[in-house]
Amino acid sequence: MGSEQRQLDTAPIGQAPPVQQAPLTVPPPVGGPAPAPPTAPTPAASISLEAEVPELLYEGMRQYLSNHPEWDQYRLVTSALANFLFQNGCGDQCVTQHYLNGLFLRP
Repeated sequence: MGSEQRQLDTAPIGQAPPVQQAPLTVPPPVGGPAPAPPTAPTPAASISLEAEVPELLYEGMRQYLSNHPEWDQYRLVTSALANFLFQNGCGDQCVTQHYLNGLFLRP
């Protein structure tokens, strides 16, 4: 009664107090499957990434890029991330495609 009484006491004269509503939940149909969850938004085509790397790793990347002019830092990081994700069980088709492109395609 405490919070409801305060709402009634603070409502302007002639106006109904605000009514708090509980979130709506819909139970699954009896004997049927549960309703499908809402779909996730489509991810962006690319994202900006800033990361700190150990100096030795940075030097290794810099040397690799200077010895392989067909590669750039974006291709190198994309290939490394796809390699990590693929080898650790990510089954996304896009990740697999980037992984295979890094292995077999030449620029």
